[in-house]
Amino acid sequence: MLPTPAKFHYVFNLRDLSRIWLGMIGTQASVISSSDTTIDLWRHELSRVMSDRFINDVDKSWFDTELVTTVGKELGDEYEEMAKGIRYFVDFMRDAPEPTGEEGDDADMESPKVYEPVDDFDPVVARLTTFQDQYNEILRGLSMDLVFFPDAIINLIKISRIIRNPGGNMMLVGVGGSGKQSLTKLASFIAGYRTFQITLTRTYNTSNFVEDIKLLFRTTGVTGTGATFLFTDQDIKEESFLEYINNVLAGGLITSLYTREEQKEIIAELMPTLKRESPKTPLTPENTFSFFLERVRANLHIVLCFSPVGEKFRSRALKFPGLISGCTINWFQPWPIDALVSVANHSLKSFPIQCKPEVKTNLFETMAAVQGCVSDACSNYYQRFRRSAHVTPKSFLNFISSYKAVYGSKEKEIEELGKRMQAGLSKLNEAARAVDILKKELAVMEKDLALASQKAEEVLIDVTERARESEKIKDQVRVSKEKAEIIVAEIEIEKGEAETKLAAAKPALDEAEEALNTVKPANIATVRKLGKPPHLIMRVMDATMILFRTKLPYITMDPTVPCPTPSWGEALKVMSSTTFLSQLVNFGKDEINDEIVELLEPYLTMEDYNMSTAKRVCGDVAGLLCWTKAMSFFFGVNKEVLPLKINLAFQEARLNSAMKDLENAETTLCKKEVELKKVQLMYANAVKEKQKMSAQAGSCRKKMSAATTLINGLGGEKVRWTQQSKEFKQQLAKLVGDTLLACSFLAYSGPFNQEFRAELMKSWKELIEEKSIPHTANLQIIKMLIKDDEISEWALQSLPTDNLSLQNATIVTKARSYPLLIDPQGQGKNWVIAKESYNDMQVTNLNHKYFRTHLEDALSLGRPLLIEDVEEELDPVLDNLLEKNFIKQGKIIKVMLGDQEKDIADGFNLMITTKLPNPSYSPEISARCAIIDFTVTMKGLEDQLLGRVIRMEKSDLETERVQLVEDVLENKATMKNLEDSLLSKLNSIQGSLVDDDELIDVLQETKRTATDVSKKLKIAEETEKKINAAREEYRAVATRGSILYFLIVELSKVNVMYQTALRQILVLFDNSVMRSKPSQSISKRIAIILDYLTKSVWRYTNRGLYEKHKFLFTLLLALKIDMNIGRVTFNEFFLFLKGGASLDLNSVKPKPFKWMLDVVWLNLVELSKHPVFRSILTKVTGAEKEWKRWFDADAPEEEDIPCGYQESLDVFRKLLLIRSWSPDRTLAQARKYIYDSLGADFLESAVLDLEAMIEECDNKVPLICLLSIGSDPSGQIEAIAKGRAQEYRSLALGQGQEEIARKMITESRKNGYWMMLQNCHLCLDFCDEITVTMLTSRGSHTNFRLWLTTEVNKKFPIGLLQMSLKYTNEPPQGIRASIRRTYADISQDTLDYSNQPAWPTMLYAVAFLHTVVQERRKFGALGWNIPYEFNRADFTASVQFVMNHLDELDPKRGISWQTVQFMLGEVQYGGRVTDDYDKRLLNTFTSVWFNNDLLTADFSFYEGYAIPECKTMEEYNEFITSMPLQDIPEVFGLHSNADITYQINTAKGILDQILAVQPKEGGGGETGESRESIVGRIAKDMLQKLPEDYSPHEVKEAIEILGGMLPMNIFLRQEIDRMQRILTLLRRTLSDLGMAIEGTIIMSDDLKDVLDNMFDAKVPEKWAKISWRSSTIGFWFTELLERDTQFKTWCFKGRPTVFWMTGFFNPQGFLTAMRQEVTRAHKGWALDSVICQNLVTRFSKEDIVDCPPEGVYIHGLFLEGASLDQRTGKLVESKPKVLYEPMPVIYIYAINTTAGKDSKLYESPIYRKPGRTGSNYIGSIDFESDLSPKHWAMRGVALLCDIK
Repeated sequence: MLPTPAKFHYVFNLRDLSRIWLGMIGTQASVISSSDTTIDLWRHELSRVMSDRFINDVDKSWFDTELVTTVGKELGDEYEEMAKGIRYFVDFMRDAPEPTGEEGDDADMESPKVYEPVDDFDPVVARLTTFQDQYNEILRGLSMDLVFFPDAIINLIKISRIIRNPGGNMMLVGVGGSGKQSLTKLASFIAGYRTFQITLTRTYNTSNFVEDIKLLFRTTGVTGTGATFLFTDQDIKEESFLEYINNVLAGGLITSLYTREEQKEIIAELMPTLKRESPKTPLTPENTFSFFLERVRANLHIVLCFSPVGEKFRSRALKFPGLISGCTINWFQPWPIDALVSVANHSLKSFPIQCKPEVKTNLFETMAAVQGCVSDACSNYYQRFRRSAHVTPKSFLNFISSYKAVYGSKEKEIEELGKRMQAGLSKLNEAARAVDILKKELAVMEKDLALASQKAEEVLIDVTERARESEKIKDQVRVSKEKAEIIVAEIEIEKGEAETKLAAAKPALDEAEEALNTVKPANIATVRKLGKPPHLIMRVMDATMILFRTKLPYITMDPTVPCPTPSWGEALKVMSSTTFLSQLVNFGKDEINDEIVELLEPYLTMEDYNMSTAKRVCGDVAGLLCWTKAMSFFFGVNKEVLPLKINLAFQEARLNSAMKDLENAETTLCKKEVELKKVQLMYANAVKEKQKMSAQAGSCRKKMSAATTLINGLGGEKVRWTQQSKEFKQQLAKLVGDTLLACSFLAYSGPFNQEFRAELMKSWKELIEEKSIPHTANLQIIKMLIKDDEISEWALQSLPTDNLSLQNATIVTKARSYPLLIDPQGQGKNWVIAKESYNDMQVTNLNHKYFRTHLEDALSLGRPLLIEDVEEELDPVLDNLLEKNFIKQGKIIKVMLGDQEKDIADGFNLMITTKLPNPSYSPEISARCAIIDFTVTMKGLEDQLLGRVIRMEKSDLETERVQLVEDVLENKATMKNLEDSLLSKLNSIQGSLVDDDELIDVLQETKRTATDVSKKLKIAEETEKKINAAREEYRAVATRGSILYFLIVELSKVNVMYQTALRQILVLFDNSVMRSKPSQSISKRIAIILDYLTKSVWRYTNRGLYEKHKFLFTLLLALKIDMNIGRVTFNEFFLFLKGGASLDLNSVKPKPFKWMLDVVWLNLVELSKHPVFRSILTKVTGAEKEWKRWFDADAPEEEDIPCGYQESLDVFRKLLLIRSWSPDRTLAQARKYIYDSLGADFLESAVLDLEAMIEECDNKVPLICLLSIGSDPSGQIEAIAKGRAQEYRSLALGQGQEEIARKMITESRKNGYWMMLQNCHLCLDFCDEITVTMLTSRGSHTNFRLWLTTEVNKKFPIGLLQMSLKYTNEPPQGIRASIRRTYADISQDTLDYSNQPAWPTMLYAVAFLHTVVQERRKFGALGWNIPYEFNRADFTASVQFVMNHLDELDPKRGISWQTVQFMLGEVQYGGRVTDDYDKRLLNTFTSVWFNNDLLTADFSFYEGYAIPECKTMEEYNEFITSMPLQDIPEVFGLHSNADITYQINTAKGILDQILAVQPKEGGGGETGESRESIVGRIAKDMLQKLPEDYSPHEVKEAIEILGGMLPMNIFLRQEIDRMQRILTLLRRTLSDLGMAIEGTIIMSDDLKDVLDNMFDAKVPEKWAKISWRSSTIGFWFTELLERDTQFKTWCFKGRPTVFWMTGFFNPQGFLTAMRQEVTRAHKGWALDSVICQNLVTRFSKEDIVDCPPEGVYIHGLFLEGASLDQRTGKLVESKPKVLYEPMPVIYIYAINTTAGKDSKLYESPIYRKPGRTGSNYIGSIDFESDLSPKHWAMRGVALLCDIK
């Protein structure tokens, strides 16, 4: 059992042996009571240490068999039988001793740890359940609910066994959710240890980890407490953590862990313990610290929990060997079916499900089968699509939880609906019974009603008489009442007149009252005290006394003033009264008479008797003056009012008399009315009795009518409700299966695409049917889980309406776990944001500096949180949240975020999105999250685009459609609401149903509305058909948009930088519809939109592509469009791409003509499988001359195709034929095809227009230039900025430039500058920051633009690429364009730099050389063996050298051409050249061009490429413009055939690239044959044809026969060994591939790579590495067979006369062996001086019959770049269209010489393959020629062993 890459941990050492014996001696002697027990213990320990690490049951079975066999062999049969039994040993089955009260203080009351066997798991389960209950009780918030099925028990026993031993460490390997951590925690609890885990935070680093280790060491070392350190691969935030773990496991300690001070503390604490436990040990610090480390080793138990998924586990284990050697490994196998059933049973046994017990049992088994089914699907999904999906035991637990939740809610919903309907039906039945009773009651009521009517008539006569008398008295009362009312009216008139007159005096009275209010008792007292008061005061008091009618003394005239003498004495008496002021206030104004007013007259008329004087003289008592005047004025008014008052009193007396008469009349009337009421009451009672009986009869009739109406009206509902009630019962019965399907969908289908979801659903249904679980036949899961109105809301929230999107949205909203959306196009994220916009959603990302704050805010505030654009790993702080490890405290729910506990408020929800198109998430993340593939599908995008185009083109139609959908939903909702209302009413009625009038109204409304709604729904159905028909007219536009987008997505596989966001394409799509030319004809309008859309997307995409990919994109665009409309089939598409590459030349009919290339014949054989070309092989064979003439034409695509194909084939089928016959003309015909399919515009090269691009973007869109050699756009951009007077900033990024860039961006955003950041590929982390900056660019100046340049980098942020405008700025192709570009940077001053006549000529010559060395690169290996990156710096340095050389020129000696040639060929340009033959070529150019001929008038580089005689830049520009537009290969020194090679290589590169980006999940097109079956057939065929292996024994014997260990025989043996390696690899790979396709074994990455390559007709990289490169797998396999034939012939039949040199792995070794052989044959020759010589013969291999006396004959070489004159054996120019000329047999021999080679001979290198790299180089052969060797050096002439 040796280690392999998959079983790297199968390493065993002495530590394992010691662990076995440590386990065996860990028990007590009393346990080992027999040989059986000893053998059982030995087997148990051996298995735990050895076989627990095995990864599969096959290895375990091998171990068990080997163990038993070994025991029998070594100990005998008796012990062999003993060893067959399996018993497990545990140490936790014994209880603690019962306390008796007599124990001492040091008595051990713990449970005894006796390591003993268990024969039955039942008591173990009971024991473990007890421990689990204790664990849950002690550790609050960390409760477990483990199911102790056999596998779980065994794994717990294994863990418990390890940690019970001192220093026992363990590695548990299994996918996340297997129970590794839970079982470890329980085992640690059982052992009495403390379980320790690190708590990861965002800032947790190595120093924090070291501190945790220190704490753990002190816990175990100082206190002696046992601890289990649980460490998972999720805890490995930094790889350095493992370095510390590795040290602990390997040696038990970490060097320099503690400082000296910390060591002193530890020593001080431990010395007492050491003294107590080991009294004889000296108490030195060293001994104490050693004691500490020993305790750590004994008490610390490290348990590593790792996942085997991916490469990390393997690489970490190999990097840190202590992880393997220091631990006992337990490999967790996937939970078996019985374990899954046990878990389901445990979780659902007590859960109420309406089904039979056997159905419930079948449910558990089916759930387990579903998990297994999905597990298999994950493997198949990865094999087919290379997309990762995982299921773990945690997934199964989520599945069960989801089942309970969905079943409970649906059961409650269905039962409530069923109860309501049943109640409604009961009420209807009750109404029917009530009708019969009412009929009988109505007959009795009608008899009683007749008697009551007669009695009422008799009473009515008496009532009529009494009423007549009352009416008379009422008339009398009315007369009296009218009389009184007249009197009241007269009184009111007079009263109003008096009040009007009195109102005139009111202002004066008010003024007087206010004046009086100013007089206070204190003021009166003050006046009284005056000895001689002012005269005016005394007069005022006299006037007051007159009004009071106070007795005055005799009146005399005052001598001082013209008035009576004041009576001040009397006034003092009046004022002395305490009621004086109140008398003033309550003065009787009506008592004033004419006499009083007359007496006042003298006073009032005096000049100073006014308020102004009074205020000045009298002060505070001035108010009395105002009062006296007011009383006089009031009398004047009141004098007129008094008569009115007297009359008013009289009238009131009359009124009293009239009212008395009225009262008497009313009393009489009242008596009469009482009498009348008595009679009326009698009548009323009689009528009431009659009405009561009538009402009862009417009510009875009404009830009968209502009941009849109800019964008739609800007849339809009754039938429907009865049916629905039955259906509800059936639904409840089927809910057990329906919920299983729905929850399987929710729990497992998210990561899969639509195809796999359908397959999974089909397999789940088959499982359910197999187990006879009731379920709905055609269950629609979305409708079961989601209501229609919610789906409508999703549509309004921009969710696409295709089925896949609806499925995804269902999982997002209903899955138990938080969703993680794989959303490269951002549609899912946009929908989530729109959906949660009303809930104040927080959007963040893991790199946001406030991420933790956003998370905590969302939790505490109950807001949804969206974490966008995550990578393949999540922040560990989210682990508890994602796993929903919530802690419930009362009504509050909490969660641990890192080391902090946070509350979770209602409303919180978490969603995660990633832009990665194919992320590979770990099983742990897959278990924690509901991973959902939200990648847009072609059909889904098509539906979206159809909606967009209709909204723009037929807005009324789309509005009508949307309104129609809303109306239909509203009408259906109305119907449902009415039915609900009816049912609710029926259920809420108390008593009889027929008594409720409101119910009748509801019923009538329901019926009326139902009729209307039915009509509307019928109309809507017809309208929808019309709308859909109208919409479908624009389907072609939507389809084209979808094709274009997915084609652009494919381009990202060509180059990772070609990332384009969907929203960018949507903008182009909308613009195409809105800006294209309108037309009244719909068909014309659609054609216009299609043309505009295709062109705009093509231009937009082309702008961001490198030149080499632009034609590829255009060709693929034409093919995709034609494939969609059916002009090109899937098979034809792949036929065009692959041709006959997958065919083996030996397995097809031999080619008919020698002049036909092998590849052409294979292409034609494959082409003949196409129906159109079924007879192509016959026609070609029968018309050789026609086809040869057509094939030899320079442009066959312009000639008529023979055999009638010219007329019968369309453009694409002609392309298929030309691609097969003339690969070099493929691109020319492809251009014709593009012209025919798309139009001429698509063949024009677009010129980069930076100005237009600037107008396209805004301040939120960066502009990225994808760099290539010589394509820096910064100069152009700066020039544009200057032209616009725009501020421009530039910075080249590199190490340490981030902060500067950050500041410059901030400044540019603020001030509206243009910012250029160059070489962004050097600062990828900063590019992520740029992405965030541009996304949050609110507040940026409108003029701000961000320009970026970058080279291709696979790690460049996708988000930045998708949000940007991309463009390339590659230099133009061709000599004219290149020289124009070179001279664009040359100024007139440079031209005038030197007065030397040679200066302009040499400058132009250097420029021409610069152009040629760059342009030759396009010819591949013919141009340069290695494509060097010559650039502007080489040209500048060369020009500077020429300047310096001319400056220092000695006129007498002239130009030193040798110096110029050396400097250009060896230094300036030659400094980059590393290949010797490339250096020879470069020196050839310099020697041919840079000599005295350069300065002659008739010099030219080639015809049409002369040296200009110009003086100014304008003249140079004119000359350059006149140069040829197209360059022929001869200009570069090559033959015209080189262009054919260039065209072939270019076409091959394009077709290979297209093939490489095709989806790998496709099948065989229309045939329906899958990729796997196609490759399986090819593999089977190859396996059958594969040669037999070489027998080492036979080979050795054959070598001996050939002469033993001679140089050539040694070479042969080495070649055979290498061939055997290949055969072994092929045989194993092809066999494994066949088994993997059949499903026998897992399809590994290597096998998947082989499958993909074989389907694409490529050689798998693993094969090519140990063999040779080839263009197709067909050629490769043919060469394999031919090589094997040569080796076997040589080995077993003797040395060949002619060797096929191509068939050797090491041709150099072959030539070296030949030299050794010749050297040995000549005494005195030294190998170092022996060289190879060659002679080109005129023979073919068939002409050679004998071996040469010395040396070897070789054949199979091909000459490229030249031809061989068969008569003279000299090199001549190539024949037209003959790229490779087969060489005749070449005789290679060895001579002993030290002389150099003849300079007239051309030394042609020999290469294994067309790629002329150093690894392919073999040697060289000399050729004679009439032309100079320099000519052939420029032609690139070489010999090739293989041209395929």
